[in-house]
Amino acid sequence: MSNPIDTKSSVVLFSGLATQKALEAEIFAAFTAETGIAIDAHFDPTTELQRRFAAGERPDLVIVATPALASLAADGVIDPSTVVPLVTTGIGIGVADGADKPDISTVPALTSALRNARSVAYSQAGQSGIYFRTLIERLGIAAEVDARATPLAKGFTGVAVRDGRADLAVQQLSELAFVPGIAIVGPFPDEVQHLTEFAAALGTAAAKPEALALLEFLNGDVARAAYERSGLRAV
Repeated sequence: MSNPIDTKSSVVLFSGLATQKALEAEIFAAFTAETGIAIDAHFDPTTELQRRFAAGERPDLVIVATPALASLAADGVIDPSTVVPLVTTGIGIGVADGADKPDISTVPALTSALRNARSVAYSQAGQSGIYFRTLIERLGIAAEVDARATPLAKGFTGVAVRDGRADLAVQQLSELAFVPGIAIVGPFPDEVQHLTEFAAALGTAAAKPEALALLEFLNGDVARAAYERSGLRAV
């Protein structure tokens, strides 16, 4: 017999940044209104979450880039039998509201926009930044872009555009949409686009029925609609 849900308790959730806008803007409030369960949420890039897990932190529920799940299961952080794919998102470019939007509709146009930018902001720890590093190497412009780049240890690259440190921000489209004052130019061209899937799973430490309730909610109709409104594609 399963334990009853304690509506006075909370669920500790560790999540990547891609889902933060949908979770904070809509999903958490809807879940708590329906169940009475509070959520103690912590948001970081997947690579930073992996560092925290390696240091011994154990949440009730995690949302991370799907490729990271195998190692988390091997390390005993998550229960692999509970994995639920949630969303996919692509990478794009953002500028400050009111700024000119460069043409990035083709690979040559994107290459030109990156080469001509005063500075490009990208996240060193995020999935988008890790891919961006490989992309500019492939395009043969790494040295040129890096000479003027604004790399961020973690966080939302749109902030660096909004405060003037850079004029182009590279990140997951949903993460660009999270920052007020940022206009999304568009996604990378299909030929160089990189889609990342994010999935949720229960932690292995004394799994709570409250966490299972949240996991089911994250895969429900209310959550799926919220993902789409935040620039994600529900799986």
